[in-house]
Amino acid sequence: VQLVQSGAELRNPGASVKVSCKASGFAFTRYYIDWVRQAPGQGLEWVGRIDPEDGGTKCAQKFQGRVTFTADTSTSTAYVELSSLRSDDTAVYYCARNFLGMDYWGKGTLVTVSS
Repeated sequence: VQLVQSGAELRNPGASVKVSCKASGFAFTRYYIDWVRQAPGQGLEWVGRIDPEDGGTKCAQKFQGRVTFTADTSTSTAYVELSSLRSDDTAVYYCARNFLGMDYWGKGTLVTVSS
């Protein structure tokens, strides 16, 4: 099982960022893909998830209206896009496979929001 994430990103405040997570070694449509972030010096924060089988999504209330989850089943890749970025969105963003718990994680993508 592998979850390979895209590289670090630097954005200005107000911009958007899209992070990818390419899955391999398991049946992509049989698991949720969750997104979790960790800001500098902070704990893990759940952002939301997508069910690649039907595209259904769920997100934490604080991100509603700013986050979009998508999944491309042809390439087994999940994406999270966060818009209207603020400095406090600076964090490492992780994807994780989820079936009754997050058992495999990507290595993380650092998103830095700074002018």
